[in-house]
Amino acid sequence: MRISGETMEAAVYRGAGVVATERLPVPRIGPGEILVRVESCGICHTDLKKIEYDLLPAPRVYGHETAGVVVAAGEGVRKVAAGDRVCLFHHIPCKRCFYCRHRDYAQCATYKKVGVTAGFEPAGGGFAQYARAMDWIVERGVEKIPDGVGFERATFVEPVNTCLKGLEKCAVGADETVLVMGQGPIGLLFTALLRRQGVENVIATDRLPARLQKSARFGASAALEASADVAQAVKAVTGGRGADAVIVAASAPGIVEQAVGLSRRGGRVMLFAQTSAQERFTLDGKAICAEDRAVFGSYSASVDLQAESARIVWDGTFPVEELISHHLTLDEFGKGMELARNPLNGSLKVIVHPQGRAKP
Repeated sequence: MRISGETMEAAVYRGAGVVATERLPVPRIGPGEILVRVESCGICHTDLKKIEYDLLPAPRVYGHETAGVVVAAGEGVRKVAAGDRVCLFHHIPCKRCFYCRHRDYAQCATYKKVGVTAGFEPAGGGFAQYARAMDWIVERGVEKIPDGVGFERATFVEPVNTCLKGLEKCAVGADETVLVMGQGPIGLLFTALLRRQGVENVIATDRLPARLQKSARFGASAALEASADVAQAVKAVTGGRGADAVIVAASAPGIVEQAVGLSRRGGRVMLFAQTSAQERFTLDGKAICAEDRAVFGSYSASVDLQAESARIVWDGTFPVEELISHHLTLDEFGKGMELARNPLNGSLKVIVHPQGRAKP
């Protein structure tokens, strides 16, 4: 099934870091699938890394923080219908394999198969006017957007889920001190979610003053400039021990080593932003083994947390819309990448509106 005779605009990754706005056929859907008119899609740094480092073969249409309207449903679809407002998860696990039985969903072979596409090899498809969601995504990876909730807010369901998954792995207690390194959109989500979960001592670091000011609004008990003596400040509020848990929500040379040094003996360090095979770090064996630290990663979303992440985003008191700094069209996608990569001008979350409904 396809919208007869129509083409659409899409931001197509062509390799060597190049993304160009092109016209493509509107995707054809089959039984169990849906076609979504994309209204909003957030730019994620995971996609930027894939583009910048040419991590996957071109051509592709990226974009996975996707919200829009169902315009067509294939045979057998019962959960949604044309006219429903939805947001999409582009990865859904099989729930049967070894990794799924251990709740390591991001390592499931089915999970690794992207189930949303705007053409070419499936890669999310949110940076296009229409996207096709495949049957296993339709079955368990679509959330309906309630009346009164905007598409821009709905794009945060997937990133909030990824943060919830990380916090579940961290198992932070309300009486612990947590250090969140980096206060970009993801770091700020971690800060807000920690406070929502009752953690009172949340220390935030960043190199940009505007982001540190925002972190206080999102619940940080202390907001520290990253180049200052963070170690002294952390020890001052932890009796000289260091943070119980450190969340590394930024990627920069030396940041992982610094995170270990800022954690206490017996503490936890979670890497969230280190997603590229090209990123390297060197750790002191004594600091990990003899001092009982746990260093681990958290990647992507958990299907078990999908409904909870949606409930949090639908709650109008959760301040996700304050993260949005720019609304752009597909033709401005190159500008959006630059804003997301270089936030010195105050950019935070950049939202792309494929239908051309950019806001000031």
